[in-house]
Amino acid sequence: MTKPIQVAIDGPAGAGKSSVAKVLAKRLNYIYLDTGAMYRAVTWYVLQKKISFADTAAIEQILPEIELQFSEDGEGNWLLFCNGQDISQEIRTTEVSNNVSAIAMLTKVREEMVRQQQKIAANHNVIMDGRDICSTVLPEAQYKFFLTASLEERAKRRGAELEAKGEVVDYEQLRQEIALRDEKDSKREVSPLRQAEDAMLIDTSNLDFSTVVEKLFSIITK
Repeated sequence: MTKPIQVAIDGPAGAGKSSVAKVLAKRLNYIYLDTGAMYRAVTWYVLQKKISFADTAAIEQILPEIELQFSEDGEGNWLLFCNGQDISQEIRTTEVSNNVSAIAMLTKVREEMVRQQQKIAANHNVIMDGRDICSTVLPEAQYKFFLTASLEERAKRRGAELEAKGEVVDYEQLRQEIALRDEKDSKREVSPLRQAEDAMLIDTSNLDFSTVVEKLFSIITK
């Protein structure tokens, strides 16, 4: 049996990882697995349960209750379901964004999410994006990329996404929130955000979306 192809994309918040990965997955006919969405789902569930993010024991206790599943809607969009409920929009709120780092740094949470991610990747051609895919989740991936961009550019992109959804955006506050998340992700003890030694660095600050997609596509298919 031919070994499944694994494409790993890491990088900070707002670097364009998910958008690029989704398009690549559709063009290559691979499964797109948004690992960040999985941590957002756990964060959303904790908020629904009204559990304090400081109560690690309570968070670990509810992990077995969380069943996550990705499903393609037939139009190229990947939806995330938690216990049968489509939460694709709910996990993108500012409240979830501001608290997901606290969840992602918990060892038990990461162990469970990584277990699920590796299980999928063992049997399918996949593209995964997140913070530690190259170094921890898929260390043997055939293709590894680290996408980044300036803080200002990432805040601009994330703000545009939120405004498109009808939200009012304070760009300076958003910039500060992203900078704080960068710091949390980089300094956490478990699987911190960093560029793997064998990952290709791609700064997207001055590149348009289609250019980034074509660059990665050509590398994967050459």
